Amino acid sequence: MFRGIRSCFHGARSSDSSTVADRDPVLLVSGIAGSILNSKSKKNGSETRVWVRILLADLEFRRKLWSIYNPETGYTESLDVDSEIVVPQDDYGLYAIDILDPSTFVKCLHVSDLYHFHDMIEMLVGCGYEKGTTLFGYGYDFRQSNRIGQIMDGLKEKLVTAYKASGGRKVNLISHSMGGLLVSCFISLHSDVFSKYVNKWITIATPFQGAPGCINDSILTGMQFVDGFESFFFVSRWSMHQLLVECPSVYEMLPNPGFNWKKEPEVLVWRSNSSDGEATVTQESYGCNECVSLFAEALKNNELDYDGDTVPLPFNFAILEWAADTRELLNKTEIPAGVSFYNIYGTSFETPFDVCYGSESSPINELSEICHSTPEYTYVDGDGTVPSESAVADNFEAVERVGVCATHRGLLCDENVYTLIKNWLGVSTEEVKSRKSKTSKVVHADLVFSNQSCK
Repeated sequence: MFRGIRSCFHGARSSDSSTVADRDPVLLVSGIAGSILNSKSKKNGSETRVWVRILLADLEFRRKLWSIYNPETGYTESLDVDSEIVVPQDDYGLYAIDILDPSTFVKCLHVSDLYHFHDMIEMLVGCGYEKGTTLFGYGYDFRQSNRIGQIMDGLKEKLVTAYKASGGRKVNLISHSMGGLLVSCFISLHSDVFSKYVNKWITIATPFQGAPGCINDSILTGMQFVDGFESFFFVSRWSMHQLLVECPSVYEMLPNPGFNWKKEPEVLVWRSNSSDGEATVTQESYGCNECVSLFAEALKNNELDYDGDTVPLPFNFAILEWAADTRELLNKTEIPAGVSFYNIYGTSFETPFDVCYGSESSPINELSEICHSTPEYTYVDGDGTVPSESAVADNFEAVERVGVCATHRGLLCDENVYTLIKNWLGVSTEEVKSRKSKTSKVVHADLVFSNQSCK
């Protein structure tokens, strides 16, 4: 987790104005959990960072970020009625997706898990891109649906801003993870706008057909972003679970039941049964569609205590219906003529696919016990989060698709990825004054990058 201690005031290098090249602007789009979220008081306008933070993380998370879905509006709304969740817009949108906890403590120790787009921002600045003129960021409230109006309007505003700031040049989009689904939704809903303002779209580690193991388990038991000793200072898995159950964005990343999987992803449960006084243990299997009944039964008694009140949080069928409409939208997305598409996906890492609860020797009695159990996974090739099978299945006409041996977040700071991006953006080695020249072979479409870390 720790890359080593650097200067507490380490930051992105500023570019010499004389080296700023005449180039198209770049807009970076983050994925789920990849944006700083602040809680803004409705009374006095003061803001408190609630995602991400190390110190007092779980306490502030429960107080300010726990939410409930409003089926009438399609938005997830915070239980804290005295505040609202906002994304800081500092540094042309780059601040919110750079270092997710920009505290002095994190900067001094250079906690790598929280350095999100930081290295890529530095790389682009080193290549001559200038913040506010040719380099911008888009962070958003990732609790919400990928097609909700607020997020769609925000992306349109960023595209227009980048277009105008660069003197009317079309924008090159670089999205990560769920950010690719957001862009896909935008194309379906605002194809004319996308065609007008976008030149190239480079997507990285996008779960085009879902992330089966990770998302199925997230709905049932939550998600742990930080492992080991550091997890005691971070948001607990249970606290995260209570948020994710009410997030449309999570439901929208469930495995696509209409996709032709090599093997359909499953949730497996070892169950104990009693018949005529005799106990037996059997393994139950739930496919993409059958999982719904499992989710409903396992979460039927799920609830949390908030400010003295009990808030029921069962599996949300209203969100599932909304997510199903989003999936239909994603399945129909077509990239407009004139926009070039590139896909980078992770390979060579064990990636959760099937997930199993209980065991033959220690079976599950009631399905509600699943929410407090430890999962076991069956793995496939991918980036540790998104299976390669899903990430490569964009259903678009791509200029290139390239597999890179790196983890889901590691793709954002991988030199092979940077080589690809610079090549696709048309940045020559000679233009990069502030970085040492490095030779790296760019593979052709649908081939795979490999490096020593993957051996």
